[in-house]
Amino acid sequence: MSLITDLRERRQRIWHDARTVLDTAEREKRELTGVEQSTWNANMTDLDALDQRIATLEGGEQRERETAAAFAALGVGVPASRGLSSADADVDVAFRNAILNNDRRPIEVRPEAIRSGFRPGIERRDLLTTTGSGMVATTFHNRIVRHMVDSSAILAAGATLLQTDGGEPYKVPKSTAMSTAAIVTEGGTITESDPTLTTAALGAYKYGFIVQVSSELAQDANFDLLGYLAEQAGQAIGNGFGAHAITGTGTAQPRGITIDTTLGITGAASVAGAFTADNLIDMYHSVAEPYARSASAAWLMRNATLGAVRKLKDSQNRYLFDVNAPAGSGASGTLLGRPVYADPNVAAVGLSAKSVVFGDLSKYWVRAAGPVRFERSDEFAFSTDLVTFRALARLDGTLVDTTGSCKHFIGNAA
Repeated sequence: MSLITDLRERRQRIWHDARTVLDTAEREKRELTGVEQSTWNANMTDLDALDQRIATLEGGEQRERETAAAFAALGVGVPASRGLSSADADVDVAFRNAILNNDRRPIEVRPEAIRSGFRPGIERRDLLTTTGSGMVATTFHNRIVRHMVDSSAILAAGATLLQTDGGEPYKVPKSTAMSTAAIVTEGGTITESDPTLTTAALGAYKYGFIVQVSSELAQDANFDLLGYLAEQAGQAIGNGFGAHAITGTGTAQPRGITIDTTLGITGAASVAGAFTADNLIDMYHSVAEPYARSASAAWLMRNATLGAVRKLKDSQNRYLFDVNAPAGSGASGTLLGRPVYADPNVAAVGLSAKSVVFGDLSKYWVRAAGPVRFERSDEFAFSTDLVTFRALARLDGTLVDTTGSCKHFIGNAA
């Protein structure tokens, strides 16, 4: 039996006793005696105390679930590096204990199953440093009002994640041309046809950010500080890498998917960089059939572009876009039967702009070197009594199949 269940049963018994006293007086049509009133008051005091304790425990469980969800959004499991299992660890208590006990060991979490990508969706802000009249008040709501922002969708859209222990160069062999066979006449010479092989190299670029909190807040916070910082790390690192995953040059940064996609369709000069319904249909069919029917085939575009897509109709006056999306996919809907992911890093519709990408997005590989690291320092801001936390991740990405697995629409330059 869980502690919360036990407390609820105790509360039920106390309430039953209290109701018995009240029902007796009502049945006899009289006021409570002095003894009965004292018993009632004592029962109400006990109920208030139990309600507060139950609410505290339920809040802790909720914060634990939200923390797990925050780490899942970052692409990791709940940290278990301090001897706590991922199933039942009270990460909030462990986090505060680490601060109180001056535990300097890094909290390391590994991206074991990234499915939803870096999409925690809150704005980074530097309001965690407070004075006596700030967030460490006698009464403070235990939830934070989060400001939602657009974030990268590349991993949610189906990119392949590779986890390696080290950050040494990681080479991926790939073919750019296949062998071909031809009819050979009797006694004729068989023509040599070798496949063309090359490699795609993945490195490990370090992404990081620092956040500082007052030692008072770290020790006394009545909200899930660890979950909040995990979301901050997910948003900051995810958006930093996410921008490069779309448009990175490959020089001193990851190589974005739009750098190596091939041209699918160019828009008409008469529509100033925009696309038509026929353009998108043609673009879908410009991708080789094995890629187009892949389970990871999807569309990438920014949200404003998606707004234009939703207005497009076919020759039967039916909308091309369907708001129904695969459950749990994170997609905004489907276009021609394939999920659509909104990513703010894809170019806006315009002349010469690669504003829409379609293809097998699993051919974009993301390499994560080592674990995501959360580390703390009391010395960095010793003079101001601030606790400094930093999050670090080593990531790289590239499109490993550049033969036509993914294509882009480009606005006409005329």
